[in-house]
Amino acid sequence: MIPAKADPDKQERFIKEELVPRLNEAESGKRVVFFVDAAHFVLAPFLGILWSFKRLFIKAPSGRKRFNVLGTLNAITNELIIVTNDTYINAQRFCDLLWRISRLDIRVPITLVLDNARYQKCKLIWELAKSLDIELLYLPPYSPNLGSVLNFMIHT
Repeated sequence: MIPAKADPDKQERFIKEELVPRLNEAESGKRVVFFVDAAHFVLAPFLGILWSFKRLFIKAPSGRKRFNVLGTLNAITNELIIVTNDTYINAQRFCDLLWRISRLDIRVPITLVLDNARYQKCKLIWELAKSLDIELLYLPPYSPNLGSVLNFMIHT
C-alpha cells in the first residue's frame, strides 16, 4: 500500500538516480551501503485469539516497557549492526550507531539509507556523520512502501 501523500515520481527518481548508483558501487566493492531502521518491542502480553467458556482476566505489567533496536543491514553482505536499549531511540543512540559503524575500518565510502525519523535529522547527527565521512541518504517522505522494493532489489 502506498500512502496517499507519497509522490511515486519522486520515489522512482530516488531509486534510479540516488539508490541504484550507490548499490551498483556497493556490488563492485567501491562503497558500503547500509539500510537503517528501528524497531520497538513492547514488553507486554499479547493475545491474538483467546476462546474461553469462562471470563478470564490476565494480569499484565503496568506501564509501558519497551525494548528498542536500532539497526543497520549491509545491502550486500547482510551484516547486521545494532544498538539496543529499554528507554528511547534518539539522536544520541543514533550517534552510538554511527560510532559503531566507523569502528568497522571500512576503507570505501559509506552510505546509510534512512527513513525520515526526526531523531535522524538533526545537527548533531549531520555533524557527526560528516566528521566520520558517512553519507546520510534519506528516503523520500511518505515512502514506507519502498521497504519491499528495496528488499526485492537486495535479494535478486
